[in-house]
Amino acid sequence: MKSPLFAGLLVLFALRLLAGALLPLSADEAYYWLWARHLAAGYFDHPPAIAYLIAAGTSLFGQSEFGVRIGGILLSALTTALVWDTARVLTGDQKIANFAALAFNLSLMTTVEMLVATPDTPQMATAAAFFWTLAKLAETGNGRWWLAVGIAAGLGLLSKYSTLFLGAGALVWLIASPPMRRWLASPWPYAGGVLAFLIFTPNLLWNAQHGWATFAFQFGRIGAHQLSAKYIFEFIGAEALLATPFLLALGLLALTTTNRRDKGSALMASLFWPSVAYFFLHALHDRVQGNWPCYLIPILSVAAAKAFFQQNWTGWRAPVAKWSARLALPVAAVLVFIGYAQALLGVIPFGRKDPLARLLAVGLPDVVQKLDAVKSQNGASAIITSDYATTAWLSFYSPLPIIHVGEDYRWLQSQPARIIGPVLYVAEDRRDLHDRAVSCFGKAEQLPTIDRLRKGVAIAHYVVYRLDGGAGQPCGRMP
Repeated sequence: MKSPLFAGLLVLFALRLLAGALLPLSADEAYYWLWARHLAAGYFDHPPAIAYLIAAGTSLFGQSEFGVRIGGILLSALTTALVWDTARVLTGDQKIANFAALAFNLSLMTTVEMLVATPDTPQMATAAAFFWTLAKLAETGNGRWWLAVGIAAGLGLLSKYSTLFLGAGALVWLIASPPMRRWLASPWPYAGGVLAFLIFTPNLLWNAQHGWATFAFQFGRIGAHQLSAKYIFEFIGAEALLATPFLLALGLLALTTTNRRDKGSALMASLFWPSVAYFFLHALHDRVQGNWPCYLIPILSVAAAKAFFQQNWTGWRAPVAKWSARLALPVAAVLVFIGYAQALLGVIPFGRKDPLARLLAVGLPDVVQKLDAVKSQNGASAIITSDYATTAWLSFYSPLPIIHVGEDYRWLQSQPARIIGPVLYVAEDRRDLHDRAVSCFGKAEQLPTIDRLRKGVAIAHYVVYRLDGGAGQPCGRMP
């Protein structure tokens, strides 16, 4: 790796560290932090990898934003190294490897998903490892690499179930690439599959003991809804932004000009297109969240790097490749800079519609301070919540006991709470479900609303109720 490239990657890594320490948590991050307080082999929404990653970070750095995120940030460095070496192995060109590493770190998807602590973070790392192990298999022809493939696959499944699409892609590669078909008659791929299954087994057992909760939640999204084209355009727009437009264009150029006898080209296309086909199918009837394809960014980065240095483009591809190559890195760098500036400083005055301020707990410490004063004035012993976002944020930022009602399935590891004396019910106004909590009490009195502010502008309004009359009966859970 040349020193200017290394310096650039170091700057981007330092920015990730800085943002990880300074930015307040998103609601999802705080939610996964709650998981880390009750480690298990599974949870309602996802497999457990992110909980263990957060637990490792907070064991070293305490209950802090940095502690929650440091595990994923360190994984971003490992993932960068895997992307770099995969490009080197598949192309034999260090310049392509250098570009792939830089492209990976300049995509908005990596900037976001390798900073915030969500299941996407370990999934991106394990997807890069899966890609790298298959590249090493193609390079060496040594069947033992299938065991490494199995380990990466198993860890990927403990991160997110969409890793299954990478497994499907590997099978496509074995069938569609003539040089790789010999492995179908070898025991090594099947040994790798068994190893992946064994690693994934704890989550299977957890689900079997909990009514297959995670499987029902995740695979329930596949159900058909009314056909609509609007989600297709939304999906394309989101991915163009998150992958960054010209890096995406370069990657797609390489991935749509595949030589089946070129192991590297066939491998990238085989891993990439099954996932994309599913996401387009899903987008025909429902929204595809922008982060879902994040695990494809390592593949896309290597493909974009290969296209960047390819000179023999013809027809309409030639001008697309020319302008995409010129604009890819500068535009990506500008988008990353704007993203950090908006998240850290709020340079664009969106007001209440500021997407990053609403996503992150901007202004929440002031809300907690005001709630503490209201709690003292009303003699409240705890705070009742009824949505997971408010529950997670207040659990992380407030010293007050938090009790959640209405979604017990999210807190299978915690015990029912018994409430005595008056309590406060708190929720964002658009999620006001205080009726869920009133059943445990005799009366409810609405108190003044508390605003969450950024630069003096309200970005969220929190309703507050004083609930009284509880007799110590079980009501909700303490996450």
